[in-house]
Amino acid sequence: MAAERLSYLTFSGLNEELAAACAQTFANNYIHTTHNHDIWGVQFAAVLKNIFAIGAGMAHALDYGDNFLSVYITACYREMYHFLKQHFEDIHPSDDEPDFHTSAYLGDLLVTCYSLHSRNRPFVAMLGKGYSVKAATLEMNMVAEGYYAARGMQVISKNFGLQIPIATQIYKVLWEGLSPKEMFSKLSYQLS
Repeated sequence: MAAERLSYLTFSGLNEELAAACAQTFANNYIHTTHNHDIWGVQFAAVLKNIFAIGAGMAHALDYGDNFLSVYITACYREMYHFLKQHFEDIHPSDDEPDFHTSAYLGDLLVTCYSLHSRNRPFVAMLGKGYSVKAATLEMNMVAEGYYAARGMQVISKNFGLQIPIATQIYKVLWEGLSPKEMFSKLSYQLS
């Protein structure tokens, strides 16, 4: 934000008036703001996008190309959308569902998967160079959010009874030693 580049922020809160007031406080000529009442969904989307970004980095490290990456990210968004929709309906059955096709959900997923500045990118690049997960974690000067998120979302998805097959396969690469090539092979039915 210090560079004053055009940016968009979403403020979530159970109190719509307070969320709107916070959004208005941060708005200026280069920061555009919105607000919603989906505090859990925005957080789950942020966690899932970091997991999916690790998979995107793996695809990049394997030199799978832009076409494959676009198909992969589309499948990731489909998985995120179904998770968020079902979770929201379970928690807020009578509330108006938020628009999951906005920057807080889809936009964040896209930028995290494509950006060279994502903290997940150097972590996956090290894995692609043959580093073990432990060595890559120790080598980094920052946390690759997707690494720990992958483990946490396994517990959360089981607790809610929600399926996240792509995130589960990424978890298996990071925590159980599955190879990225094998992971993408197992996901081929999810990506079509």
